Amino acid sequence: MSDAADIPVRVRPGIASLPPYKQGTQAGPDAFKLSSNENPFDPLPGVLEAVRSASAFNRYPDATATRLRERLAARFGVTVDEVHVGAGSVSILAQLALATSGPGDEVVYAWRSFEAYPWLAVLAGATPVQVPLTADARHDLDAMADAITERTRAILVCSPNNPTGPVVGQDEFDAFIQRVPSDILVILDEAYAEFVTAPGAVDGLTVLGNRTRGGAELPNVVVLRTFSKAFGLAALRVGYAIGHPRILDAARTTAIPLSVTAHAEAAALASLDAEEELLERVRHIAARRDRLAEALREAGWAVPQAQGNFVWLPAHENTLAIAETFTAAGLIVRPFAGDGIRISVGEEESVDEVLRIAASVVEDLPEAHPGRRLA
Repeated sequence: MSDAADIPVRVRPGIASLPPYKQGTQAGPDAFKLSSNENPFDPLPGVLEAVRSASAFNRYPDATATRLRERLAARFGVTVDEVHVGAGSVSILAQLALATSGPGDEVVYAWRSFEAYPWLAVLAGATPVQVPLTADARHDLDAMADAITERTRAILVCSPNNPTGPVVGQDEFDAFIQRVPSDILVILDEAYAEFVTAPGAVDGLTVLGNRTRGGAELPNVVVLRTFSKAFGLAALRVGYAIGHPRILDAARTTAIPLSVTAHAEAAALASLDAEEELLERVRHIAARRDRLAEALREAGWAVPQAQGNFVWLPAHENTLAIAETFTAAGLIVRPFAGDGIRISVGEEESVDEVLRIAASVVEDLPEAHPGRRLA
């Protein structure tokens, strides 16, 4: 944290007091990096070749990533104008916040959820409104609906929730959306959608009715997805939104021009060509996640439902000390001070070591600690 007093120029007080986005800690050559929810598999040869072929460095990229938008529109049965591509889904989140919210407005979201949500609201000049998760680390959609006021301009719903893991159910989302005024934007953030195996989970494309009705049923809902996680293109920064064309036009207006590189677009197109092979990798990661989560529960941890490519240890006040134990063992995890530890599902070789450390530290927690699983 800082304040405006030690900054040599005039900066908005809300920005001066806001901590910068903190990336997951990098790992040394002998450590496993399990802090950033990255895909542990190397890129496919065809994807690498597509990136190498995009060699016109002296030319600007297509400002709207037209080829990728056309491909995604055909894939999801929508028009090209109903697809927007950005430099990662988080950049589209920022665009939508800027497009809808400003001073005096409110942005509602669950907490704890994606750590960018608070500063995206503040960046737009709006007031963040945090609604606590339930005891089992899920969105409390009834409480989120109760938090809506005349000042609310956008609501963020993250499913699966990052960093805790549970999904929002389709039925509960359908009930929730009926309580949201039609002129308030609802952003369904599905960065980890491809990893979901739970029956009854919300599906953004079903919500929009894109497969059969052109998305006209719920024009105030925008669905976000990304190529960073399941498709393994985190370093290239490419994500997309599906929603009403006029809402996406507003987002495009706030976007930094030409931020999606030609390399990112080429890699995304090649990834769609290799989708079946990539999704087979996703199935392996999901199975590894399920094994890891169950083994952590058996070791004594109260791990909530895990539906992304990560698991959550509700370590609460012991978070930082436990994270240091993981680090000392060559396991770079992501601590959220006072709340818990997110552990990405990494290489198969990392699983046994994660379990060894997790089992050793849970034994030191008091019996009444909320992170301990009830026998």
